[in-house]
Amino acid sequence: MLDITKFSRTYSVRRMRESDADAILAILEGNPQYCQYCGKSPSKEEILIDLTITPPNISADAKYYVGFYDHETLVAVMDLIEGYPSPDCLFIGFFMMDRKFQGKEIGTGMIGELLQYAKEIGFSTVRLGIDKGNPQSTHFWGKNGFRVIKEIKQDVGTILLAERTL
Repeated sequence: MLDITKFSRTYSVRRMRESDADAILAILEGNPQYCQYCGKSPSKEEILIDLTITPPNISADAKYYVGFYDHETLVAVMDLIEGYPSPDCLFIGFFMMDRKFQGKEIGTGMIGELLQYAKEIGFSTVRLGIDKGNPQSTHFWGKNGFRVIKEIKQDVGTILLAERTL
């Protein structure tokens, strides 16, 4: 089990709850480019599902839907799955910064701290999906050392499966 307090030395991190859905929705709505490429509009109902959904055969204990806070200000949200798709891998299902914190290397710092912690506790890889064609996400994850390993066609669009070895 991961210790979420070690995800960041800079920000406080806590699990997001149903009562946080409006704050998460505000971050999503502040990033219209994400919605443009993922093919759906954000909704509170979708967020409530995302707070608990896991990949097949993955227990709820392996899911970490967390918020990164600067005092009381929600700076970013992340959905992380421990041990997926293999025991030595973490999967970032979602990461989004509040728009007013973007472009200041804050997200890169958060990811760097998380990856350092993951390496320290024995994980060897981190995977995630990028919406194909999204220049902002492609640039961010590439700059953070993630390389596309496979394209996955979906009903709506294509996901670029990316991986970083720790």
